[in-house]
Amino acid sequence: MALKKEGKRIKAQRGKVQAGKLYSIEEGCTVVASTASAKFDETVEVAVRLGVDPKKAEQNVRGSIALPHGLGKSVRVAVFAKGEKAQEAQAAGADIVGGDDLVEKIKGGFFDFDSVIATPDMMVQVGKVGKLLGPRGLMPSPKVGTVTFDVGATVKSVKSGRAEYRVDKAGIVHAAVGKASFGGAKILENVQTLFQALNRAKPTTSKGVYLQSASISLTMGPGVALDVSPLRG
Repeated sequence: MALKKEGKRIKAQRGKVQAGKLYSIEEGCTVVASTASAKFDETVEVAVRLGVDPKKAEQNVRGSIALPHGLGKSVRVAVFAKGEKAQEAQAAGADIVGGDDLVEKIKGGFFDFDSVIATPDMMVQVGKVGKLLGPRGLMPSPKVGTVTFDVGATVKSVKSGRAEYRVDKAGIVHAAVGKASFGGAKILENVQTLFQALNRAKPTTSKGVYLQSASISLTMGPGVALDVSPLRG
């Protein structure tokens, strides 16, 4: 019986999305919100195919952007800092702050955090666990603003809901842009902010069409294809 119920749920979801149709960004955000059916508040995810060659360092699009309505989840932040900067991070709400002690905890299997920030002078210590943080997408980077001496403001920004984006080997950017409970209007504003950031991040060496295609979906829902032609900067 459980399998039949699951089948009906998926069928009902897909019935709300017209196959082969390119939805405007406004309509797409409304439609994707309507496909929510899980017992939890599903994450809204956007996938964007870019006209770049990720093998070229100068076309490795990566960054982060503060979303108008955040991500709708509690973000746990770890900070590599010492002295006054460690105190600044703690005062800003960092969940864990440390140096060599944090390195040892991570080596021991501690990954109870969603984002990592480091001051530039601590990157030698961070490098000791780079092979552990990197594959999990947690390695601090100047490109996304997580290697900085301005740790207080950065911690607050990350915890309020910053979307990080990075092009993968196939030239596709995947990014979370909120929760199903946000509704179409708030999802739309977050998605528009993400596309503005992607346009600003366009490599000067990128040729041809930059924003090639995109889709939006919920964690457990079908993809909704978006018409990105009006979004091209």
